[in-house]
Amino acid sequence: MKSILNNTWFLAIAFVLLWNSGFIGADYALPYAEPFSLLFWRYWPLTLILLAFLVVRNRLYWPGNSAALTAMMIGILAHGVWLGCVLFSLLYGVPAGIVALVVALQPMTTGALSGYVTGERTPLQRWVGLIVGFAGVMIAVGFRTDFSDSQSVFAYFIPLGSVIAITVASLIQRRMEVHRHTSRLPVDLALFYQCLGTSLALTIPAIAIENLSAEWVPEFIATMIWLIIAVSLGAYALMWMLIERMDATRVASLFYLGPPVTMVMAWIAFGDRLLMTDIVGLGVVAVGVLLSLKRTQRAV
Repeated sequence: MKSILNNTWFLAIAFVLLWNSGFIGADYALPYAEPFSLLFWRYWPLTLILLAFLVVRNRLYWPGNSAALTAMMIGILAHGVWLGCVLFSLLYGVPAGIVALVVALQPMTTGALSGYVTGERTPLQRWVGLIVGFAGVMIAVGFRTDFSDSQSVFAYFIPLGSVIAITVASLIQRRMEVHRHTSRLPVDLALFYQCLGTSLALTIPAIAIENLSAEWVPEFIATMIWLIIAVSLGAYALMWMLIERMDATRVASLFYLGPPVTMVMAWIAFGDRLLMTDIVGLGVVAVGVLLSLKRTQRAV
């Protein structure tokens, strides 16, 4: 088992499968809970697990108002808003693979905009890749959207809110890393405060709007356990293990495998049907990804 865990390819495959199973798990759970309530029941247990871990390891401390509040803000954007937009899109019937295709723009968006945050020059190739990738997403989304129906427009375009939220969160984190900001925290402590901020932010809408509604049937319980343990903890841990073995660009490129992997999973789990425009859009996004990564990989 130890030799398997030391195999980078195994870790990469496990990460891609676990991370993208989150889209499928969310789709499974939505019939039993509204979006805010689902996130409430996912993030409060996750926060308590992380709290217990930090207490046992004697790593829990208050890092100061600035560091804690920054981590909470990043968490609200990267977890709460990101997943909230994903869940509302799935709730209104958007296939999981299409949602994954839209949010796959995030690494390209972050890469293109990071120069403005870090002061580094952003290669033109990244901008071209982002524009091509965005065009691919619009092909898939545009042909599925009924523009005469406001609900359809909302459902297919709200995942762009996920892209914006997690891009902003990533840029804040990137700026702290580059400039060695005092608000930088160890990974486990940062994740705890991110989840705590997310949980606190979700509590009001989950109670006031949805009354914490959930059907505690075995299917829902099993799905929530999977989302908390396998996705939120397992996939996140694998990501950091990969970062220790691979350069950040190659780890980020694994997120681009999300759309095809999620589409296959959704086809197996729900029988989701692919349109020809979905395949064309996926191909155009793949070209955008190759363009955005090409020069970066040369520089590594």
